[in-house]
Amino acid sequence: MTNTSNIIAIVPAAGIGSRMNSQTPKQYLKIGTMTVLEHTLNKLLTHPQIAKIIVVISSKDELFNTLSIASHPKISVTIGGKTRADSVLAGLQLLHDDQWALVHDAARPCVAHQDITRLIETVTRQQQGGILATRVSDTIKRAYQDNDTIIEQSIDRTFLWGAATPQLFKTAELKSCLKKALTHQVAITDEASAIEYCGGHPLLVECRRDNIKITRPEDLLLASFYLTEQI
Repeated sequence: MTNTSNIIAIVPAAGIGSRMNSQTPKQYLKIGTMTVLEHTLNKLLTHPQIAKIIVVISSKDELFNTLSIASHPKISVTIGGKTRADSVLAGLQLLHDDQWALVHDAARPCVAHQDITRLIETVTRQQQGGILATRVSDTIKRAYQDNDTIIEQSIDRTFLWGAATPQLFKTAELKSCLKKALTHQVAITDEASAIEYCGGHPLLVECRRDNIKITRPEDLLLASFYLTEQI
């Protein structure tokens, strides 16, 4: 089994979740008796190969410290920035360069332990960063640039994947690539895209389809169902 002292999780949780139509950031919405963020952190805390979790919150966050999980000895907190890349970089500053950084979305509470283990074992065995992802099963349509409600053409989905998290990279590599992308004002939507910008080719590790990201109001109900089924 991989040395747990080298696997540190970073959970960027500084976003506001504008597509949820809620004044409360999505990571603090409730599923049952716990917030989305608590469900997510519990998944990471109970994984035997994760030594520590760094939660990156907004400087205006007044909710995190009200959660009982905030005092867990394996959890540290730091302040993020304007973008996801800024927040992840803030978390990386607390790691040693030779440690593995496992970055996971705060709004993905349904990730399975088996998938996290498969990602860690695959990446550390090949010594190459990688991400959890799902193969695209829907027919994909490209819209016109000047009218995004009209189909221009269908896209071959054979080699298309939907990126998920966690995403696992060596701290030094990820830190360097995020800094380079931010300096050049490149849009970074996930950690893999920063690595790609530097010429890297992260591994794709297939995960379960219930590893959904809560983005819209209806996702809360779906996540609640998946969590209940997993139990």
